[in-house]
Amino acid sequence: MNSNKVLNAQGLACPMPVVKTKKEMDTLESGQVLEIHATDKGSQADMAAWSKASGHELIHQEQDGDVFKFWIKKG
Repeated sequence: MNSNKVLNAQGLACPMPVVKTKKEMDTLESGQVLEIHATDKGSQADMAAWSKASGHELIHQEQDGDVFKFWIKKG
């Protein structure tokens, strides 16, 4: 999966992965993709809900061991 930027949010507890994601998304142009790596189990639901509420698109998510990976396209 291609991304324009990667955010390492591993080891951060809720709500920090979403807070950091919002900050990084603000630096991207519309249509660009941010890849996020998080270890907080709550981030699965949080990223989906935040993306929808913020007008962005969660285009893919997967789990790689203890790491949850998300690809969010800026709206």
